[in-house]
Amino acid sequence: MFLSRIQTYLEMLRTDPLGFLIYIAYLAVTVLLSLILHECAHGYVALKCGDPTAKMMGRLTLDPRAHLDPIGTVSMLLIGVGWAKPVPVNPRNFKGDYRKDDFLVSIAGITVNFTIFLLCSSLSVGVNRFLWADGFLDEFREVFGSLQGTVNQYAEGGVYASYIMYGLNYSALSDAIRYPALMYVQRFLLMMASMNLGLAIFNFIPFPPLDGFHIFNDLLLRGRFQLNPQTFRIAHMVFLLVILSGLLDSVLSACNGAVYSAFINLWLMISGG
Repeated sequence: MFLSRIQTYLEMLRTDPLGFLIYIAYLAVTVLLSLILHECAHGYVALKCGDPTAKMMGRLTLDPRAHLDPIGTVSMLLIGVGWAKPVPVNPRNFKGDYRKDDFLVSIAGITVNFTIFLLCSSLSVGVNRFLWADGFLDEFREVFGSLQGTVNQYAEGGVYASYIMYGLNYSALSDAIRYPALMYVQRFLLMMASMNLGLAIFNFIPFPPLDGFHIFNDLLLRGRFQLNPQTFRIAHMVFLLVILSGLLDSVLSACNGAVYSAFINLWLMISGG
């Protein structure tokens, strides 16, 4: 995934330098918003459960300097998966049942990311109804099969995705666009949807230090599986090496593509596409 993404960036930079810079600007904004909102969700729910640690340490803020991990942010840009600095949580401050509160805090970030995915995906489908000139989508279906098929190609870098996500060959679509400003709106919505779905699925992996480890430990093991700080750090490093090796690329891509396509196709069917 790393080499493929770098090759894509270099090709974009060679063929359309301005479009590449615009894409990087979009990407930077979506990465910042997605990671920051994920971490703020953890801290906010922890506060509601009785733990003010995140608030006291200045982590309930939209200031990226409080949240971004340099390696995790670069990984998000170059590989497509990444992380921010974990929000500090002190379970001793929880007012209710420890296992329940730990579960709520752990799933908060995933819930926010998945909610953003649902919202942005839905809005992108709604924008579609006003973006294109009359008859264009019918012609698009005839040329590329069906709109469903092009959406399925989204996860594989298909034609429709390359136009919208990366802004390639924008001039080729200029005559078909009713309101050009909506092109940029839909592009942002699609990138936010993709970014947040990827974060939600990635963080659901049941391996430390990800949220999925706490979620499955609380649900299936009833909180019995505890790691000491040294073991936790070792597990973190092992997982980082696994991610950088690309061993999970195909699994994550398949999950992202399946969920994204299923939801978009459902919305297109409900809305009449």
